[in-house]
Amino acid sequence: MIKKVILFLTISFSATAQIHINDGIWRGTLTLDVKKQIELPFIFNVYYADGQPTLTIFNGEERIVVDETEMKGDSLFFKMPVFDTEFKCKVFPGLMQGVWINNSKKENKVVPFSAIFGQTDRFKARVITRIEVAGKWETTFGVGSTDSSKAIGVFTQNKQIVKGTFLSESGDYRYLEGIADGKNLYLSSFDGAHAYLFTAIMNEKEELIGDFYSGIWGHEKFKAVGNSRFELRDPYSITKTVKGVPVDFSFVNTEGNKISLSDEKYKNKVVIVQLMGSWCPNCMDETAYLSGLYNDYKSKGVEIIALAYERTTDIEKAKTNVLRLKNKYGAGYEFLITGQSGATNAQKSLPFLSSVSAFPTTIYLNKNHEVAKIYTGYNGPATGSAYTKMKESTENLLNDLIK
Repeated sequence: MIKKVILFLTISFSATAQIHINDGIWRGTLTLDVKKQIELPFIFNVYYADGQPTLTIFNGEERIVVDETEMKGDSLFFKMPVFDTEFKCKVFPGLMQGVWINNSKKENKVVPFSAIFGQTDRFKARVITRIEVAGKWETTFGVGSTDSSKAIGVFTQNKQIVKGTFLSESGDYRYLEGIADGKNLYLSSFDGAHAYLFTAIMNEKEELIGDFYSGIWGHEKFKAVGNSRFELRDPYSITKTVKGVPVDFSFVNTEGNKISLSDEKYKNKVVIVQLMGSWCPNCMDETAYLSGLYNDYKSKGVEIIALAYERTTDIEKAKTNVLRLKNKYGAGYEFLITGQSGATNAQKSLPFLSSVSAFPTTIYLNKNHEVAKIYTGYNGPATGSAYTKMKESTENLLNDLIK
């Protein structure tokens, strides 16, 4: 059924007279499960700049401007910034129908998409009463499975509107937004890579029991219990080094030149090594932060090298994807194309690490290029106080290493 719908939508884009897209607020939905009618909603605004439609997607406090758009007759095509994903839509008065294509996926790349003009509610409340979820929640993802994991839910609430995120040891879930409706909690986020939907109900023990959907690619059960004292492991304690193995690596940069840690440029300098990928939203957040940090600390003898572990073996495509991220945030440091993908291959390419469990992982080297500390995962701006704490610890560490 899904394949038939996608095929129709893909071949029906036409070159008829160009239609005008309504200016203003739209409610978009990604269909994650056709049979169960599970849809992930998000809100976006359409406006015109130099005659071309531009979109702004809203997730909590986040605003994502989408300006790589093209109109062809009654069809709209737009690419998400940074990530290798795109939309192909047929436009009707007050309606869009089409598909979202995630090119970073090897299979099941296509997700049905539709949008209706003038609908401003991400989720529609059904009852007046509501649960209260503001605060900190000890969360278990993958309840009942052998690979369950812990996280921390942090939420604010204004009447029925809920905003927040989940912090995990591999990174945060970025900006989530939704509602508390009766005993139910609904949250969603779409940033071009993440397509997250959370649905939960509060039981008589005041536990949140629910489902987490990551696009059409992942689904797991979760449980959250209010617990202001719960903490995850220290991010500096997770990734270890292999004793006696020197820190060194060589890869090509986005211009095709071979760059090594042992190059003259990095001698007697503190170096931050960022293990990342252009497909990774947490890496995007970290790149935005490191770009500014580099501007502040370059003159103090700090260099940064990003090692990109892309989801493609095509080096030229990998360069293109990484350059989109680099240029988006004006990052002045080197981005190297490793030609590898996945955490296992990342560890193999850097034998001085005992393992790699998350992207990003950030390695801080002293002036002798010895590992001072390794930070696993990332607490981005959606985490509030955790983000502030992360920035303070990073800058204190750099100041110590510079001395």
